[in-house]
Amino acid sequence: MGPDAPLAAPAGGTDILVDERTRPVPTDDGDHERFAHYVRKEKIVESAVTGAPVIALCGKVWTPSRDPGRFPVCPECREIYESIPRGGGTEE
Repeated sequence: MGPDAPLAAPAGGTDILVDERTRPVPTDDGDHERFAHYVRKEKIVESAVTGAPVIALCGKVWTPSRDPGRFPVCPECREIYESIPRGGGTEE
């Protein structure tokens, strides 16, 4: 068989390829829209430059486009943020 020969289905049936990768799904609706969310600062800057969506601590995925100061902080983001250990101590 040459390189231009058609591919034949395997004997006995058809194979199915299942895409098992996970992808964040943008959630531009619901309660998440009523809150400002915590996102790593460098990701906000990257999003502003590239237009890529960001992922908040609570899992919300969106492209920032509004003033977060006009909204209360997401309770779930706040809880996660406050549970993160702080560095900068005098540990050796």
